[in-house]
Amino acid sequence: MNKARLETFSDGVIAILITIMVLGLRTPERADLAALHAILPAVLTYLLSFIYLGIYWNNHHHMFHLVDKVSGGVLWANLHLLFWLSLVPFGTVWLGQNHQAAVPAAAYGIILLMAAMAYTILVRTIIATQGSHSKLAAAIGDDRKGKVSLLLYVVAIPLAFVEPSISDVLYTAVALIWFIPDRRIEKKLAE
Repeated sequence: MNKARLETFSDGVIAILITIMVLGLRTPERADLAALHAILPAVLTYLLSFIYLGIYWNNHHHMFHLVDKVSGGVLWANLHLLFWLSLVPFGTVWLGQNHQAAVPAAAYGIILLMAAMAYTILVRTIIATQGSHSKLAAAIGDDRKGKVSLLLYVVAIPLAFVEPSISDVLYTAVALIWFIPDRRIEKKLAE
């Protein structure tokens, strides 16, 4: 199967999700800086979520440069990833409006955890389709970044019930880990 349709569809879904997220931002009720301060948590949550969606788009794009063919399993694994990413706008608005509440902070983390797990499943499904000696398998290796990210999410979710801002810091840390495109894949592309 040709991978172009999968890539185009995924790009479109992520673009729509970013658009939906920005529509969830409320405009300030007044025209002064104090009014902006009131919506700052929502804007910061939007910024973090925008970065997350950008990271997924960027790494998805890079990864598919190493993909020669897709199977039905890859298509379903990709849809699984897109499902969890489609919940990011919901989590963003809920957390942005309730930035000091435990349940929205934990729910946001669950969405991020499930998206990360779905991305891992997608990678493993592609490797299974292409073979264990594929360029993608060599680039991913033991996937320490992915494992560390999953661990940080698993730690952050229950910490939301202790102190939601600790969870926010951990979610931001994972975004910083992935902010630069996956160099493992870039190295394989350069070969």
